[in-house]
Amino acid sequence: MATTIPAGEFKAKCLKLLDQVAQKHETLIITKRGKPVVEVRPVSEPGDFVGSMRGTGEILGDIISPIDVEWEAMK
Repeated sequence: MATTIPAGEFKAKCLKLLDQVAQKHETLIITKRGKPVVEVRPVSEPGDFVGSMRGTGEILGDIISPIDVEWEAMK
């Protein structure tokens, strides 16, 4: 279940609302001039957000040795 709240009210009650989202596991939709702009929802499991992309990258080639190209910013 999602609750909708204007941005001004969210600003005034931000910390309390964040606690409610975490405790009740409900989504909060913040509106600006009546249009939804942000969705605040609890993290599904503690720690899921941090490192969620871990193990998905791949290093291609040598990332340590200098290259023989002078960057424009270094001129």
